[in-house]
Amino acid sequence: MAKSSENHYHGQRCMDAGDLAPLVTEFARHLTVLGHTSLTVSGYDAAARHLAQWLTLAKIAVADIDDGVTDRFARHRCRCPGIRREKGVSEKYVRRVRRFVEFLGERGIARRKPKLALPTLDRRVVEFQDWLRQHRGVTELTIDRHGRMVMRLLPALGIRSRSWNAQLIRGVIIAETKRVSLAYVKTMTMALRGYLRFLSARGLCRAGLDQAVPIIPQWRLSSLPQYIRSSDVEMLIATCDQTTATGVRDRAILLLLARLGLRAGDILSLRLTDIDWQQATLSVRGKGRRETRLPLPQDAGDALLAYLDQARPHVVGGRIFFMSNAPIRPLTRSSAVSDVVRCAIRKAGITAPSNGANLLRHSAATAMLRGGATLDTVGAVLRHRSPDMTAHYAKVDVTMLLQIAQPWPGDA
Repeated sequence: MAKSSENHYHGQRCMDAGDLAPLVTEFARHLTVLGHTSLTVSGYDAAARHLAQWLTLAKIAVADIDDGVTDRFARHRCRCPGIRREKGVSEKYVRRVRRFVEFLGERGIARRKPKLALPTLDRRVVEFQDWLRQHRGVTELTIDRHGRMVMRLLPALGIRSRSWNAQLIRGVIIAETKRVSLAYVKTMTMALRGYLRFLSARGLCRAGLDQAVPIIPQWRLSSLPQYIRSSDVEMLIATCDQTTATGVRDRAILLLLARLGLRAGDILSLRLTDIDWQQATLSVRGKGRRETRLPLPQDAGDALLAYLDQARPHVVGGRIFFMSNAPIRPLTRSSAVSDVVRCAIRKAGITAPSNGANLLRHSAATAMLRGGATLDTVGAVLRHRSPDMTAHYAKVDVTMLLQIAQPWPGDA
């Protein structure tokens, strides 16, 4: 930091935070625990002290802090002791102040900004979601999505479910095909079928009405699996800089995806208790809450151990993978895992048919088949519920398929 900046922050730290001084100290400690650098913490500390002193000068009680007060602070021409400038504070500075106000609100000291009201779900839709949670073993993400999709359809269906008929069901779905993509409507039909089965089981609609939901054609297995060669996979893994915490983490993620064919969701849900170091196995809970114990390859195990020993933040909690930038928090979105793959593809400079986490899953299945593994073995590793899903990978041997392909009728 430049010397002038050091003096500037030193002057602000000398400001009198008054009754808020202990909370400013706690705020700084909180940011440090979240993994922010000392420079960042110093900036937030200075902004919090500045706000505390301005509140005293403006004779505003802490309990009266709200968005209006924060806006007044942002507009004031600063003549506060310890501050040399008289111009308004910057947007970045105001964001630091708002962060401190949020911290006070979380502790019940300042007014908390009311959260936006979530859409109210129909009582039966809530019961449907509970039914899914108890009897279907689907994820919370799927439960939330199904609830929202049913709510979208209810205005067109009407509230009297006992009067619903096949013609109404078909008409509502066909109308949706004109508004959104077929892929979206296909997911919507899954939600509606489940809801109709739920209602039927409780005598709230005609039995078998779920059969009236139109089938949206989607030939999922008609295309070739998207994969890259084993040599390209190794190039991706080699892009990880093992001198940085992010590189150590990303290498462990890439190896788990490439060696075990894990899904992005598997990476997110991994916990410390899922690893059995003595047996060299990894427990994975996939779709339908089915738990599978997979062998942990040597290089993947070594990379995982290196991450836990060298790069994983020292935090309370059983999750394995965390964000590498502050504030420290577990990886919670599949897109974060896909970003690791996407970044490695860019660094390696290879051409890939896709750039998500599934690319390495498909590549792992293809490599196993070409290495002599049977379809049953591949299906067991990938945890497929249907043999048809595994058979999809048999199409990767295009050379062999060309030898058995029949000529198109009428072709010269």
